[in-house]
Amino acid sequence: MFFWYFHLMARQENITKKIETRPPIVVVMGHVDHGKTSLLDYIRKTNVTAKEAGGITQSVGAYEIEHQSANSGQTSKITFIDTPGHEAFSKMRARGTKMADLAILVVAADEGVKPQTKEAFGHIQSAKLPFVVAINKIDKLNVNLEKIKSELMAAGVALEGYGGNVSWQAISAKTGEGVQELLDLILLAAELENLKYDPLAQAKGIIIEAQLDNRRGVAVSVIVKDGTLRLSENIATASARGKIKSLENFLGGKVDVLEPSAPALVLGFESLPRIGEEFLTGETAIASGQVLMSAVPKASAVRAEKGLEKINPVRNSSISNGVKIILKADNAGALEALSDMIKSVPSAAKPIEVIDQSVGRINENDFKLAINTKAIIIGFRVNFDPATDNLRRISSVTIIVSEIIYELLKKLEDYLGALDKPNLIGELEVLAFFSAQNKNKQVIGGRISQGLVKNQQKFEVWRNEQSFGQGRILNLQEQKKDVAEAAMGKEIGLLIDADDIIKVGDKLKFYVQ
Repeated sequence: MFFWYFHLMARQENITKKIETRPPIVVVMGHVDHGKTSLLDYIRKTNVTAKEAGGITQSVGAYEIEHQSANSGQTSKITFIDTPGHEAFSKMRARGTKMADLAILVVAADEGVKPQTKEAFGHIQSAKLPFVVAINKIDKLNVNLEKIKSELMAAGVALEGYGGNVSWQAISAKTGEGVQELLDLILLAAELENLKYDPLAQAKGIIIEAQLDNRRGVAVSVIVKDGTLRLSENIATASARGKIKSLENFLGGKVDVLEPSAPALVLGFESLPRIGEEFLTGETAIASGQVLMSAVPKASAVRAEKGLEKINPVRNSSISNGVKIILKADNAGALEALSDMIKSVPSAAKPIEVIDQSVGRINENDFKLAINTKAIIIGFRVNFDPATDNLRRISSVTIIVSEIIYELLKKLEDYLGALDKPNLIGELEVLAFFSAQNKNKQVIGGRISQGLVKNQQKFEVWRNEQSFGQGRILNLQEQKKDVAEAAMGKEIGLLIDADDIIKVGDKLKFYVQ
């Protein structure tokens, strides 16, 4: 079946071509906090008009600039791919090198070569990608450029002027010093690569991101590598296909056509394609899409209809007493990164298993699965489907959500850490003291900071990090309704019997009875 696909590709190559030069696609890489984002921000602010810069949509993950060469005076376009800096997104950075024509390796002048510098250089080498080095933060005091160059040479980066052929430029992303010269180097390197495309050909390119938009459906970010992308054309990858219903440029403006190396947002895919896949359009897309999709196992395709937007299907859990996790994220790249990071989260007492993962809002199906499997739900940059309001109120499902991946992983580690402590299953911070007939009947309110809290459960009172007596829950309420148990993050009311009067700020620790 793949023979048909390649036959169609070959047939397309034989059509009369009109070869033109296309702009370079550039990925910027480097160690976190070395100024990659600052450099991109400076380039964007100074090479895209103020009005346009404010309209750039981060969902596309790439943008286009125009730069006037200091040497020739000619204005040329450059497309930049943005890659996240957190270690969780290593796969996305590796894919960035495969999507790009050129790379900029950013190294901070005040810190030198760091682990992610070496990782980025490794990705560049693996992809055999031409690159230039930007030594950033030269505005800092006591910067030693010779030391940085020596470190780069020791790491295998053969710089010009030191026996190698890798161009470099000292810059300040803060002041802009050297940035225009860096862009000149990029255009010079692009000329040497002789980047070409055929504007008459059917479009080909790469999927750079995919997400499920609550209003518009499947939204896919792409970069065109050859041909011209047109509205209303069929489009297909190895795992998904559709018809282009809407085409937006990197500024969010609706367009009818886009040429290489333009980033675009495509609406019209029937399901979420995999990041990094090649896409085809036109008649080739219809035929090759049918062939390729028939060769892809259904379980591996990313569905996005009727709330079943799954990356992987629900599996029978291989653990009986471990922590089962349902993952949700706003896009496929973030979901992949989160899944990889969770595998490395330490949990001494209980094994961890991701039983389901999908793109989009936390919905009823996620809650039902969590209830049936006793799983927790972890959400990254997602909100709740309104239909879950009732389930959220009455269920005891533990939900951990955050807009920041560092914070999300810390919350998960705290949750697992509480479970790892002998017999400790929950902890509550006292937020309010309402009344007390005596110490045997006190009404208090609090938030569950770890684990579960169950009605009729015994607890220890902790004050100023010291044990301060014991007690028992007589009644448990959430939203003024009696419940059997409540999970982490919930605010609850309690009627308790304790050894002493409880105070705001006390912590109640709950153990297996």
